[in-house]
Amino acid sequence: MQRIVRRGVIAGTAAAVTMAVALPAGAAPASPAVPAPRATLTAAPSGAGQSSRVLSSKKLQLTAVLALADEAGAENAAKAISDPTSASYRHFMTAAQWRKAFAPTDATVKSVTSWLTSNGFTVTSVPANHRYVSFTGTAAQAEAAFATQLGESTKAGRQVMAPTTSVSVPASIAGAVAGISGLDTSALTRPLNTTGQAKLTPAKAAKAKPSDVLPLPDPVFRNATPCSAYYGQKAATSVPQILADPLTYAPCGYKPAQLRGAYGLDQSQASGYDGRGVTVAVVDAYASPYIYADAATYASRNDAAHPLRSYQFSQLLPATYSFVDECGASGWYGEETLDVEAVHGLAPAANILYVGASSCQNYDINAAVNSVVDNNLAQVITNSYGDTGEPASLADVAEEHQTYIQAAAQGISVLFSSGDNGDEIVNTGTRQVDYEASDPYVTAVGGTALAVGASNNYEFEQGWGTGKSILTDGLWSPTAPAYVYGGGGGTSQLFKQPWYQKGVVPASIAKYFGKGAHRAVPDVSMVGDPSTGFLVGQSQLALDGTVKYSEYRIGGTSLSSPLFAGVTAVAIQVAGSSLGFLNPSLYQLAGTSALRDVNAGKAVTDGVVRVDYINGSNAHDGLRTSLRTLNQTGTIYTRPGYDDVTGVGSPNGVSFLLAVAALHHS
Repeated sequence: MQRIVRRGVIAGTAAAVTMAVALPAGAAPASPAVPAPRATLTAAPSGAGQSSRVLSSKKLQLTAVLALADEAGAENAAKAISDPTSASYRHFMTAAQWRKAFAPTDATVKSVTSWLTSNGFTVTSVPANHRYVSFTGTAAQAEAAFATQLGESTKAGRQVMAPTTSVSVPASIAGAVAGISGLDTSALTRPLNTTGQAKLTPAKAAKAKPSDVLPLPDPVFRNATPCSAYYGQKAATSVPQILADPLTYAPCGYKPAQLRGAYGLDQSQASGYDGRGVTVAVVDAYASPYIYADAATYASRNDAAHPLRSYQFSQLLPATYSFVDECGASGWYGEETLDVEAVHGLAPAANILYVGASSCQNYDINAAVNSVVDNNLAQVITNSYGDTGEPASLADVAEEHQTYIQAAAQGISVLFSSGDNGDEIVNTGTRQVDYEASDPYVTAVGGTALAVGASNNYEFEQGWGTGKSILTDGLWSPTAPAYVYGGGGGTSQLFKQPWYQKGVVPASIAKYFGKGAHRAVPDVSMVGDPSTGFLVGQSQLALDGTVKYSEYRIGGTSLSSPLFAGVTAVAIQVAGSSLGFLNPSLYQLAGTSALRDVNAGKAVTDGVVRVDYINGSNAHDGLRTSLRTLNQTGTIYTRPGYDDVTGVGSPNGVSFLLAVAALHHS
């Protein structure tokens, strides 16, 4: 499932001023009219002119990202508040204090909105923190206002739009505008889960109220048997044994008690630390009309002692939805379900706020995250979506980065899944990390493969990197399992190494590209491998055309992030107040008993056998048996200490909770 990414900001610092002027034929050149100077935001992209011109009447929804009043001061404040060695550590600001100190001024907003309206655009919204100005208009208006040309081309089977020439604004407002979001829709992204579900075509309506009929959920997906109740329960003796360790059937899907036991949260829960009093915000696109009923049913069936009570769950939804084909609205239901059930599973008394963006496009999902931050609606935000690779420059991420530093200053922990495609070489041909996980002010959560024993005990953990072979005529093909997916990680080429990674991340990772030390991803990790994945319950479209509740196993770093959000909620309760930006504390705890050093260099000797329905629903079309290896990760790999698959490791139960609380009170 693919959706339009939020990588639409095409900004840059004010650059060359354009002074060229074209005179009409026959005009006297003696005293030419001098146009107002313009500042270039982006230069013409490589390959410009290889697409058809956008229809001039095409309706566009755009965002003018505004520059902070004091960008350096904002970064310094966020750093000081987040650094355990600083006198300002966890002296969090209120949203009002942040706006007063760093938000663009009313005068700045007025100058930008006045210019937009004078160019025929309609301004639709400005958030309280003045992060951006949303506006609508036609392609012709955009081309004239930003002195550019917009082209359309086909990418990955869909029509995309992007500027084919440089983009500029008048120099008079260049200092106020950090970039324009929405002119470039060429990037693709997806929720970071691995389910095997098929897609339905989204609703064709361009707009619909949340109360109107939403797209039906995706077709039913179920896991076949045999499968194991816990890791290693059922031996797979009938298949060829090609690994050092005997093969067993994959777990059917871990339940909440199994993960709480493996990660040591059952001990804290016995003492009353279960996330109560903490709010975790889950941000996705759209909103499943079945979500509360599904999550409550799931808890009653799989974790009966911890029901999801109605007062624990709330939603913040838009007035309208925009159904964009590339977003796959129905597919987001599964992501939302996974996120909510995973948070509740590890922090069963925490409050969950679901925030549904009106689409997966940049301006919509960015606005959803900003709304949580600027209104202080939660102590933790988990985001299980991301881009494939990084934007070309820091300016391209200005709007989002501003949100994350504001969150850090206000004491909100922002988590992002690190990605499901390892080093991205298979997808892009080059080694990359994914944005938004690579932003220095978010906590990137990587994926592991987790073995939970018969008594809900932690047996071992490896990096998530899956190799796959299919059982064909009694033999595995290929003989050496081929890589299919794994937890995202590596080295950013966009962000320099943040202060908290110095001395912890090896130079071989930080300086991988030979251009000085850069940000390494991920920061921390939890189970994400779908072969050792989580059981979820969701309303799905049955074969008879009705919508019915069913359960299936799921994985991806979409699982890892909400699980760590649950751990963070419990840690906040133990500490007695918000923890804020987590990374400085995580790296200070690296190498201690608070964190498990995942795998610590163990070779690939483990794998599981997985049986799947060929049609995803039943045995009518037969079964497929596959071998799934653990820890087959490519150019990123697990090793002792920090590594670019699992970060500083996975949280070690009570030791982690107490260590984080101790830092908080130090």
